[in-house]
Amino acid sequence: MAVREHDAFSCTTCFRESPPVMNRPVTLVHRTSYHYDRPVFLGPQTIRLRPHAACPTPIVSYAMDIAPHDHHRTWRHDDFGNHEAHVTFDRQVRDFDITVRLTADLAPATGSAPCAELIPTPAPALAAFMTPQAAGPHLRAFVAEAASIHTADPCARLAAINRMIATRTTYRTRMEAGVWDAEETLGRQTGSCRDSAWLFIQVLRHMGIPARFVSGYLIQPDASGTTCDLHAWAQAHIPDIGWVGFDTTSGLLTSRGHIALAAAAHPEQVAPVSGLLDSCNATLDVSMTLHHAGRSDNTKAHEIKAQKIKDCHDPHGNAIS
Repeated sequence: MAVREHDAFSCTTCFRESPPVMNRPVTLVHRTSYHYDRPVFLGPQTIRLRPHAACPTPIVSYAMDIAPHDHHRTWRHDDFGNHEAHVTFDRQVRDFDITVRLTADLAPATGSAPCAELIPTPAPALAAFMTPQAAGPHLRAFVAEAASIHTADPCARLAAINRMIATRTTYRTRMEAGVWDAEETLGRQTGSCRDSAWLFIQVLRHMGIPARFVSGYLIQPDASGTTCDLHAWAQAHIPDIGWVGFDTTSGLLTSRGHIALAAAAHPEQVAPVSGLLDSCNATLDVSMTLHHAGRSDNTKAHEIKAQKIKDCHDPHGNAIS
């Protein structure tokens, strides 16, 4: 058996201005299809494609369909409170398909900022989100500059650091496996959404601020309609407030369009699909379609066709982009 994780996050249309308001519910249909070149045995599969229980965006309805239909499915919570579907098969398969349908209310929230998970976490539970990686010269210099920012509002201070990262790192789609460490992202001055989010997390942890990695959907309007992508961002824990979301690609706080699926201390802990399978050649098809309430037209948000899984032995065979 080999390990395969599908962690294909992409965000090709991240905004850098305040996102336009969406006042009606939106239904997302997200299909993930694996096709194998021969019948294979799949080991236990873990799917993290259900909105987090503390996701600030109201989820009106949710359903997940899996094929082949003769499978065994159990829902569990991991150590970070994420929903995980554990799926097993009793026979060999040529295809493995996951279809998620959810309806989200994207109308702006009143009162508290929608980016915040307004449930403070007890201090002992924050320890997992405070351990940084070793810092090189680029990261040490950046942390020193970030630490020199002083404001009365802790959220404003973190927002300023978030803008620093968005300004100094150019977004790039990166389909290769893994997440760059903070030193590499700063040295290259570019990176994917997951790279800049991980940089923000490392900066905050070196400053003694708990921070975690988040995977989810990003739904937002653009010139061609409404788009959706799998995306990655960061959350920081602010005392007496809770977890607050920061999109390091846009340099803004997260909005109702950021639908959190999983949050954890490290990126590999939030892969949308992970599990074991026989060595094989495989292709991956991903598509997302949005349906607006009260409208018959559909907006195709994102599609990846026939992406070959390069090496089934690679635990990150499909990269977060």
